Amino acid sequence: MHRRSSEGSIRPRIPTTATMQRLGCAITAFLFLAGLAGETFAQSATSPAPAGPTNITAILEKAGQYGTLIRLLRSTQVGDQMNNELNNSNTGLTIFAPTDNAFSSLPAGTLNSLSDQQKVALIQFHVLPTLVSASQFQTVSNPVRTQAGDASNGRYPLNVTTMGTQVNLSTGVVDATIANTVYSDSKLAVYQVDQVLLPLEIFGPPAPAAAPAPAEAKKQKPSPVAEGPSTPSTDATDASAAVNLSRSASGGGITFAATALWLWWSF
Repeated sequence: MHRRSSEGSIRPRIPTTATMQRLGCAITAFLFLAGLAGETFAQSATSPAPAGPTNITAILEKAGQYGTLIRLLRSTQVGDQMNNELNNSNTGLTIFAPTDNAFSSLPAGTLNSLSDQQKVALIQFHVLPTLVSASQFQTVSNPVRTQAGDASNGRYPLNVTTMGTQVNLSTGVVDATIANTVYSDSKLAVYQVDQVLLPLEIFGPPAPAAAPAPAEAKKQKPSPVAEGPSTPSTDATDASAAVNLSRSASGGGITFAATALWLWWSF
């Protein structure tokens, strides 16, 4: 502010002490707010936004044609277990995902005939506890271990064979082929398969029934045919009769001749 002197010149107005104090408070407040804003900006710039958690069912829903598999993942809670593994550990997973058409090709009532425990095992049989990329299928060791159980005991064997870029899966019950890759990142790989992978433990041939205890052999009456060699045949009987008859006739003739000779000498 300025004020005019009596001679008409303008002299600068000297600020009062109160004005200086108010100005100092304003400057201090401005600097504090500026520092706070700068610190907040620096924090937001260096803190990355948290990545969204992996969700298996969301991935399959986005891909489409996996409605039956999604229902099984939810009803058995296997989907939640896999999500927890992926988001809370360094575990990698590989999922073989049958399409709705693959489930439709099963005999009617197949899924409804399974117990809750068997449904869990069926879904776990489609999951490998490690990440396997498409190129690594050519070097995996058979049988491949799934989350359903150790394949070394023969209950849940899964064998992988490759022919060029084609990857085939065999369970001992069905043979399936990987059609394409649905999803892949550093921890998860999802592959589409054209058949539901049916494990031997659930869908394999039933164990053979135990053989019944051998019954005590019954004594059989000797059959005429079997004992034929020890029984004279008709021809042999006839021949024997002829011999006897011949002998009888011969003996009779001798007796008659002797009698006639005695009578002759008597007279």
